[in-house]
Amino acid sequence: MNDSIEEPPAPAPGSARPGGRTARTRAAVRDAVLTGLTEHGYPALTVEYVAEHSGVHKTTLYRRWGSVEGLLADALDLANEDAWTPPDTGSLSGDLHALAHEVVDAFGDPAGGAAPTAFIGAAFQSPRAAEALHAFYAERFRRCEVVVTRAVTRGQAPRGTDPGAVVRAVSAPLFMRLFITREPIDSALADQAARAVLAGVEAGAYAPA
Repeated sequence: MNDSIEEPPAPAPGSARPGGRTARTRAAVRDAVLTGLTEHGYPALTVEYVAEHSGVHKTTLYRRWGSVEGLLADALDLANEDAWTPPDTGSLSGDLHALAHEVVDAFGDPAGGAAPTAFIGAAFQSPRAAEALHAFYAERFRRCEVVVTRAVTRGQAPRGTDPGAVVRAVSAPLFMRLFITREPIDSALADQAARAVLAGVEAGAYAPA
């Protein structure tokens, strides 16, 4: 592009959440990273590609993000700055089903799931991307834990139930099929996963013996 964006130095990724032009630049760069990952995969993603497709001069990209790995890490960090909250259906059963269906909605459609799948693939090739992916999902699961703590308060789960273990168990069989056995996932599988975890919770499988 001829009219590339040049910016003064900005805070390191994850250290601030600026608005205005800086926020627009980060969003444009993230979109370019996602497009490049989806269309070409991590090995073919370059700073030059991101510069061309974001309109941000490559000098700015190198100065601010340092490398492709830095661009990947910040793209995930930016994704983690959203206002997403877990469902609150009024029951643990409803919440677990809703969480499982969110995984199907995010990854079940090949077009919609292409970008997050590409990020996960990049994590197997880039240590920096792996760290960023770990941080992203750690935060997502942390937000989900309230689903279980509410259930304990309502008397729908035994005291001492491990919130982190429960919310991870809901998505585990879905991710197993998506990224290990490469099988399709659907609503029926989401319901099965939620029912299995709910039965385990009620039986005390996620609470201390």
